[in-house]
Amino acid sequence: MNKKLIIAMSCVASIGITTLPNAIAGPEGRCKACHSFGDANKVGPGLKGVFGRKAGQAEGFKYSKALAGADWVWDEAHLRKWIKNSKTAIKEFTGNDKAKTKMGKQNIKGKKADKIIAFLKDLK
Repeated sequence: MNKKLIIAMSCVASIGITTLPNAIAGPEGRCKACHSFGDANKVGPGLKGVFGRKAGQAEGFKYSKALAGADWVWDEAHLRKWIKNSKTAIKEFTGNDKAKTKMGKQNIKGKKADKIIAFLKDLK
């Protein structure tokens, strides 16, 4: 019986180990291709402290002209529109139909968007 318990525990542990990277990556996995979850900039700016930060203000990152002159703060409403389609969001947020951003359209919405926004709120 002890042997069965050990085998069962091993199976449970291995399931946990294999799903852990997926849980960590989750919907945020798409973000980490271009962003760090710390202060370091990659292709995109570091996301630490992004929630509540004025847009276009991550230190050391070279933003598009539209984002460099941004006058909004990254709150839930702005992030939701941004991760759905940054190309249309930048135009709406700036009021400029010619405004551009380097970030591609992500089409993230619904529960995935909820998870990403909750994750970003916790990155402090």
